Parts: sequence; C-alpha cells; structure tokens
Amino acid sequence: MERSVSLSWGRELADPSACRPPKPRRRGLTMVLDKGMGLAQFADWLQTVGDHVDIVKLGFGTAALYPPDVLRSKIRLAAERGVQVTPGGTFFEVAFARQQVAAYLDHVARLGFTAVEISDGTVSLPRAERTRWIREALARGLVVYTEYGKKSGAPLSPTALVETAQADLEAGACAVLVEGRESGRGVGLYDPSGRLREDLLDDVLTHLADLNPAHLIWEAPKKDQQAAFLRTLGPHVNLGNVAPHDAMALEAMRRGLRGDTLSLYLEPR
Repeated sequence: MERSVSLSWGRELADPSACRPPKPRRRGLTMVLDKGMGLAQFADWLQTVGDHVDIVKLGFGTAALYPPDVLRSKIRLAAERGVQVTPGGTFFEVAFARQQVAAYLDHVARLGFTAVEISDGTVSLPRAERTRWIREALARGLVVYTEYGKKSGAPLSPTALVETAQADLEAGACAVLVEGRESGRGVGLYDPSGRLREDLLDDVLTHLADLNPAHLIWEAPKKDQQAAFLRTLGPHVNLGNVAPHDAMALEAMRRGLRGDTLSLYLEPR
C-alpha cells in the first residue's frame, strides 16, 4: 500500500523529506500504545495506518484482560501488516514480582506475540536478572525491547541510561525505550508541564556519542514532544507511546507534511 500511495501523489508531494524508508525499517520506528482497541476498530485502524506503524504495545498489563481469541486475532492482524505486537513492560514486572517470568514468557510466545518488553519502572530488577530474562526471551524467539527509567519521576541519568542501554544491547535487546509514560509529564526528559528539557536531551546526546541512535526509542506521547524530537534528531528518530489516533499525524510530521516540520525541508529560493 505504501508504494501505491506514494505513486498516486508522486514522491515529491507524498514525502517532502525525501528520506522516509518503507517497511520493514530499522530506524524511524513508530511504536503505538494501544490501551484496549476492540478487534474491529483495530482492523480498521491497521488498514488505514498500518504502513506507518512498526510496533504496537498493548499498554501496561491489558494483554491479560482480552478474550484469548480476540488477543490472538489482534496479533495476527498486526503481523499481516508487518507490525510487531508486544505486551507492556508492566506486565513483565508483575511476572517478575510474582516469580513467574519463565511461565509468562512461555505464554507470550504461545499466544503468538512477536516481541516482549522488559522493564523495571516500578520493581527493582538487578542487572544479572535483566540480562537473564533478555536472553530467556530471545531463546523463545521473541524480539526484546527494554526500557530505561522509573515511572515515579526519578531524574534521568545520562550515564546510567548509556550503561543500561549498552548492557541490554549486548545481551541481545533490539532497542531500548526511554521512559516517558503515557502522560509525558514530569518524567524522563519532560518537565511537569510536558515540555521537552532540551538541556537534558543535549546532555544525554553527548553521552550517547558511541551508541547507535537506531537502538533508542524515545517515548513521546505528545505532539509537541514528537515535533521537538523530529526537529532535533531528524525524521529517522524512533518514537514510542504514540496514541493510535496520532499515528497518521506523526507520519505527516516525519515527512514534512505538517507545518511543524515542513520548514525543515523547504529549499532556499
């Protein structure tokens, strides 16, 4: 579908950035936070925006609340559109707190999930355990995304982020999410009003000099946050915790099809 859309409008109109790669892609990823879309709504949504979404996270522990046949159908529909589906990291933390991680990972794989998130936003997860469960998930054929940051709003440490990301990637994680929560306020890189702290981002980027940016996904649930990342890091930045109804608008911003980013791709005349 991506090819036909581009051809119908012409590449110069459909993608002013002239750099948006088709799926499957390794950068410029969009991870959407699904808090409970019904099956019909999900199918319709995928038909409309599936070409522009790479990963769907079933938020928090909501995967446990679906009827099994509905859950399997959502995973199957997403796979048909080249979209990975992962349970939320909080569900992993529940399993860890209950000493049920092996059984949890077994069931995740059995249900047909293509990916899993490993995080410690609420629980305390020792480094050795974090590495162990990354490898255990990989052994079950799952793509692993990890998350850095506490949900309590603890300050983000650039040094700790880099150390955690490097260790996770060495253990086999595909990418590391930088905590931004659903609210995008008072956590990670965001101040209490939800504004991106560019001074802190600059500090983080300085520490990330030796880390491939394609291995980081910045949780940015708000439009202004997404636009700030696109202006600072370009259209290939990976963004997560995007609301389903914002996925198309984000793709427009990536390509320069929205006023927030169009000026980045206008040639001087």
